[in-house]
Amino acid sequence: MDVGRLTFACATTAEQRAARRLGATALIGLAAANGVPEAERLVSFGIAGALRDGLPVGTVIDATRVVDEAGTVLWEGGPLGVAAASTGTILGTDRIVDDPAARAALHEATGADAVDMESGTLARSGRLAGCIRAVSDTPQLKLAGLAAGAKADGTVDAAGLVRGFARAPLETARAARAVSRALQSLKRVALT
Repeated sequence: MDVGRLTFACATTAEQRAARRLGATALIGLAAANGVPEAERLVSFGIAGALRDGLPVGTVIDATRVVDEAGTVLWEGGPLGVAAASTGTILGTDRIVDDPAARAALHEATGADAVDMESGTLARSGRLAGCIRAVSDTPQLKLAGLAAGAKADGTVDAAGLVRGFARAPLETARAARAVSRALQSLKRVALT
């Protein structure tokens, strides 16, 4: 993968650290809170939630399509050529989808394999060159309290994370391990 002219747009500082191994990176925050980077060719890079079974935590998706919740294609293109990645469709949305029934309904309605909060915004910019996502959560493995710790600027809301952990300690600990595995998958992408 030739990354020399690509800018990797990430939601979190952890994703940004993984992307730095590949090339220039812009931290944009959840739902593009900091705006779309002023770069000609953007790659949406980070974690995503699986919308269907068969995508275990850590699976890397080298997307060929980004859709919205109506199933409208926002971007379509060839894969970036990430070794050992699956191709697929990413649903760009403006919220965390952590309910198994909602995930199933979105998969059915859009055909998307996974969901994130950045790819749709980047696709709408007209400058998306690709989308690399690692599965961090599945219909059976929810984010639980981790969702309460996510701030729009890509940093961690410590108080929200503590509250989320207090509400669902076991589920949140499992989710944290899963996110860590997904981030490790992104780091391995950077080494291929």
